[in-house]
Amino acid sequence: MHDVRKIDVMESIHDENDHIAAHVRDYLTEKDIFSINVMGAPGIGKTTVIKHIIAELRERKPYVIEGDIESDIDARALRAIGVKTFQINTFGACHLDAPLVHNAIGNMEFDEKGVLFIENIGNLVCPAEFRIGEHALMLICSVTEGSDKPYKYPLAFERADLILLNKVDLTPHLDFDESFFMKGLRALNKEAPVIKLSCKTGEGFAAAAAWIETRAAAPAKRGTEPPL
Repeated sequence: MHDVRKIDVMESIHDENDHIAAHVRDYLTEKDIFSINVMGAPGIGKTTVIKHIIAELRERKPYVIEGDIESDIDARALRAIGVKTFQINTFGACHLDAPLVHNAIGNMEFDEKGVLFIENIGNLVCPAEFRIGEHALMLICSVTEGSDKPYKYPLAFERADLILLNKVDLTPHLDFDESFFMKGLRALNKEAPVIKLSCKTGEGFAAAAAWIETRAAAPAKRGTEPPL
């Protein structure tokens, strides 16, 4: 028989990441930069939503860290409209982590108070597990994904501070069950606002931008992160 050894794990594997994340968040707070971890599955329109929200910002300058496994297509699109954007390519990793974001902000100049959108890798699993220095987590969903996502990916919905439901103009053409979606969402998260969006009609973007600027101006809610 093989000997069985019991090992006491005294330190979380996330401890070093969380330490760096706290440093990133504190640094951005000092610069008066409100950081948002933007999460969502591939194809739900993360970059397009960010561009529409940026157009509605009134009080703060936008900055973006663009996370992708490969390419800089979205970063180039953002730079083309005058947004300071730093590209992170993970070359296979399915999420951003705090060291990657720490390196990115070290290469960025924040010359005005603003909002830093950190667009995470398109994924509803791993990105929800890693803090990256955000003041808030913005989860973007889409009616085209189906209404079962809160039941299948609970951590992302549980941690979200703001939930955006995109592509609502397509709802009449789909079997999206909004009641089922909201029931699952509210079982996990009773407080996060849910704002409906349409990139075709412009619905919801002014409200999303207003939430961000209001939250950014509330110091009591910044720099605090509940435990996972």
